[in-house]
Amino acid sequence: MGRRGATLLLGAVLLLLLIWQAGTAPVPYVELGPGPTENTLGQHDGKPIITIEGRAETSSAGQLRLTTVNVRDNLTLVDAVRGWISGDSAVVPRDLVYPPDKTEEQVDQENANSFKASQTSAETVALRKLGFPVLVTVTEVASGVPAEQTLKPGDVITSIDGTTVTSSQKLRDLVRAKPAGTVLQVGYTRDGVAAVAGVATAKAEDGSPRLGVVIEHKQPAPFEVKFDLDRIGGPSAGLMFTLGVIDKIDPVDLTGGIRIAGTGTIDDEGNVGAIGGIPQKLRGAKRDKATVFLAPAANCAEAKANAVPGLPIYRVATIDDALSALQALREKRTPQLC
Repeated sequence: MGRRGATLLLGAVLLLLLIWQAGTAPVPYVELGPGPTENTLGQHDGKPIITIEGRAETSSAGQLRLTTVNVRDNLTLVDAVRGWISGDSAVVPRDLVYPPDKTEEQVDQENANSFKASQTSAETVALRKLGFPVLVTVTEVASGVPAEQTLKPGDVITSIDGTTVTSSQKLRDLVRAKPAGTVLQVGYTRDGVAAVAGVATAKAEDGSPRLGVVIEHKQPAPFEVKFDLDRIGGPSAGLMFTLGVIDKIDPVDLTGGIRIAGTGTIDDEGNVGAIGGIPQKLRGAKRDKATVFLAPAANCAEAKANAVPGLPIYRVATIDDALSALQALREKRTPQLC
């Protein structure tokens, strides 16, 4: 074999090796694609996603679908290129999904914990909207703090400086809004009797103000809410869980017969927070035949930039915004668009 033939043969072998490596060697990227959507009013694997025990559930003609992102790991270069040119997926550095200082198991556990917390907040917000307020109840008073002279275990804290305490989160925010040592007008009930007293805040070890009480979140209701969906991680289903609980109890069909998709975190005060993967969630919603999409206000710019034809995107910043949007849809009006 001549030198030219040997050179060509070597080049062919190297090319084959490169092609083989491109198809087998992993690259430090993951692919984000449209994940499954789930109707929070329906079932998953034959079991209701939301169950109301101790009370008859109402029925709805439409759907309230939470949306997800599918993460594909262990990509090859060929996979990454295919994802880059895909119109539905995004390829991002793996470290954005799996930080180098955490194992995959740790990330998965954190996502599972966030998902569980989103259900707890969803229940809190939904029950409050249905007329079952949160009772922020004192279980213990620290020794040596000013509150020791006023508050006792069993007291329900109802207000701070005239602002209603609607959750444990709200109480913390109100106490921390003013410097340690500030005298706050604390409204509370004891054995059903309402009272207001001035209580100075103490200083925590980190310098932040505190009342110096241990509190318990109580929300009495004559029924129990249960969730049965554990294959999804992260907090972004909070909004749709909240709407699902309300719709299962409220006689009004929130959906108005519409297939509604959406996303967004929810906190105990009913604020809807930003999420990731909005482009993929929009595509997943369209794939599963949703006709409208509820998006967090903080994600509106990204949602508009990745809009899917035939899927209007409505802006929601709070649970009240979401309920107003659904009412507008039932009344054939247009809610606030992103």
